[in-house]
Amino acid sequence: MKTIDEKTLNAEKIDFVSTNLSTSQMQVLDSKTTNIDASSINETGQIPVIESGNVDLPNPEVLEMNILTSNMLEASKEVNTILDIGGPVVWILGIFSIFALAIVLLKLWQFATLRPEKVKKVNKSLELWRSKDYDNAIKLLNKKHSIAGIVHDAMDGIINNINPDLLQKKLEKKANKLINQLNSYLRPLEVIANISPLLGLMGTVLGMILAFKQMELAGSEVDPSVLSGGIWQALLTTAVGLAVAIPASMAHSWLERKIERISYTINEVVSEVFTYQPEQNTK
Repeated sequence: MKTIDEKTLNAEKIDFVSTNLSTSQMQVLDSKTTNIDASSINETGQIPVIESGNVDLPNPEVLEMNILTSNMLEASKEVNTILDIGGPVVWILGIFSIFALAIVLLKLWQFATLRPEKVKKVNKSLELWRSKDYDNAIKLLNKKHSIAGIVHDAMDGIINNINPDLLQKKLEKKANKLINQLNSYLRPLEVIANISPLLGLMGTVLGMILAFKQMELAGSEVDPSVLSGGIWQALLTTAVGLAVAIPASMAHSWLERKIERISYTINEVVSEVFTYQPEQNTK
């Protein structure tokens, strides 16, 4: 019969699993193992270890899923507690956070679809344009791409001798359309970032009013724990407001900066197209 000294590694594995099992799972495991009594101790004084094949250990993937599920349940309980304590102000801030997250995801999808900052082909086309290879410069551009489409229209208009004023208005209109499209939904995100701290502060003020009102009603029998409990409940709304406002403000600033860079890139590439236009078009 194998001893503990010979099965140390398996025993450590069983101990690790047992520490992550729930009470019900441990009961099932104990019911499937053999009880060790004094008569089973061998002559060397060592307790025999049950062969690992006789123990029905749970699947590690199932165990990990159970732990994850229990953690999610505990997190949801904590969220519900915060919502109940914070009252309607926290509910409103929770809705704001959902809207802010939806806007950020929508903008990320929009930038990934339009890819306005991808100007590698535009730069190659401008190199051909500067070297007076006008036909290949135009063919290299994809009209469906945001910035490349604007550069394509600029080159094509110059080659076809379109009136410079009309061409400029056409390019301006197309560029403004792209910038307005990228700026969409940024204003609601900015409003959420600005209003959330104010809502949290309002919830704190209302909570403090209720706390001191309870203190007044208690008269001389004031319980400090009641007052301190009311204060931390009131401060909770401020914390939630800041937790919503800070990420929203950071996301808004980041997206706004990206749009500024795109606008600057459009101005640069279009100006370069007009600077290196064919000589017959400059007269």
